[in-house]
Amino acid sequence: MTVEVTRLENGLTIATDAMDSVETASVGVWVAAGTRDERPEINGVSHLLEHMAFKGTRRRSAQAIAEEIEAVGGHLNAYTSREHTAYYAKVLKDDLPLAVDIIADILQNATLDADELARERTVIIQEISQTLDTPDDVIFDHFQQTAYPDQPLGRPVMGSAELIRDMPRGEIVDYMRGHYSGSGMVLSAAGRIDHETVVRLGREAFGDLPAGAAHSRVGASYVGGDFREAKDLEQVHVVLGLAGVAYEDDDFYAVSVLSTLLGGGMSSRLFQEIREKRGLVYTIQSFHSSYSDGGLFGIYAGTGEGEVAEVMPVICEEVRKVCEAVSPEEVDRARAQLKASLLMALESTSSRAEQLARQLMVFGRPVPVAETIERVEAVDGEAVIRTARRLIASRPTFATLGRIAKVETYEKIADRLAS
Repeated sequence: MTVEVTRLENGLTIATDAMDSVETASVGVWVAAGTRDERPEINGVSHLLEHMAFKGTRRRSAQAIAEEIEAVGGHLNAYTSREHTAYYAKVLKDDLPLAVDIIADILQNATLDADELARERTVIIQEISQTLDTPDDVIFDHFQQTAYPDQPLGRPVMGSAELIRDMPRGEIVDYMRGHYSGSGMVLSAAGRIDHETVVRLGREAFGDLPAGAAHSRVGASYVGGDFREAKDLEQVHVVLGLAGVAYEDDDFYAVSVLSTLLGGGMSSRLFQEIREKRGLVYTIQSFHSSYSDGGLFGIYAGTGEGEVAEVMPVICEEVRKVCEAVSPEEVDRARAQLKASLLMALESTSSRAEQLARQLMVFGRPVPVAETIERVEAVDGEAVIRTARRLIASRPTFATLGRIAKVETYEKIADRLAS
């Protein structure tokens, strides 16, 4: 594995991860702008821009963009998160110049045509409606808003139907001009590539992009609290959470091991106790989302109306137990799962390009695999217990949706965690 990094005069970072054993290349641009960079009145603009980038440029129509990439057997995609937006492609190695050219075109020359914009507003509103009809998706938006109320980090990535419908085109243009600049972008490529070739392509495609100014963000301020919505559903959806940690926090890897041990697989405590032994749920899992200045730890379960009264006390009990003792065997299993996931991802050009870009945006440098594995290996049972106690000391966040009459009160859940 050979990782190289070059920074252009306009601040654009170009990074490559060469893989001589493959015949493909993945390349993309990661933009340091996401949901938490939006003002309340334009919540959803990052996601809207992600959609509009594919709807035509000064050089290509929307159809031409799709046809050109698919004519070489490649594919083009994008996604929006709370802290960045990504545009990426996967192609055969000889078609890398085309992929870079198309990505540069959609990021710098998008026309944001009024008719296309009107159509895409409708598409996104349908996407929002689909999410609202999918309770095991929408519950996470409620959970996020409850954990971070009245602040950018708590707002939904897609925004609301009303905001998308009424968002002025001028605001969209201004947001793109203000945030899509050289100093806020990473061009990352992995696969059968040559670093100097990618630098040359990047310079030709993005060399005229303005450097741009640094943007300040509203800091993450975890609050926690309670959200409940009664709805006639077949399942009751619950998410219980606590304040997590930022990417650069000393406990980042300990939280990762904790989450895996508690609810990261079929051998995890929550899965074994609540699904296998008691048969109370079909799905139960824990997760941890880190941000540049904070984090959110959570446990999700989908259960029946009659079972939820038993599920919540058991979840709380398992969280309390992990604050008291963990066995060397389960810590070893959790570490092995994390290491295997990391090493398996190295076989994918797309995963390696994304991982490299995210490392540069978060840490400002590529992080060697050996360093990450060493940090995971350093997590022992004592670190897991200490970190669990740190998390449980925060005010809980609870969100539930469905037939919730038998769900315990927020105060009772908080007492269970504190006892």
